[in-house]
Amino acid sequence: MSREVILIGDKVLIKPEEDNAQTPSGLFLPQGVAQKEQVASGTVVNTGPGYPLGEAAAEGESWTGRTRTDLRYVPLQAQNGDHAIFLKTTAVEVEIDGGKYQIVPHNAILLLIRDRIPLP
Repeated sequence: MSREVILIGDKVLIKPEEDNAQTPSGLFLPQGVAQKEQVASGTVVNTGPGYPLGEAAAEGESWTGRTRTDLRYVPLQAQNGDHAIFLKTTAVEVEIDGGKYQIVPHNAILLLIRDRIPLP
């Protein structure tokens, strides 16, 4: 069965990097050191639609009394494939199809690194 992961609002699904217990110089770190870090990083896998605009903004003038079922959103900066550095305290760890992911609010992302597409 194929399933689709749909994120709500400003949420971003991130595949975290594996914790590296060894420093670049070859020293092995105790298990709790990586857990005390305040930031984590990973690859953006999916994003929500963005920040919803209120009904008045979606309609124009709220006094008209018209209703609208399709909301408009301010899109997020994060895109699939970006490398994100985010605050761990706001992340929620989930398991989807056997893989571990982090759901992070967009405002908890501190930095995005995106590969540039070379111009012809």
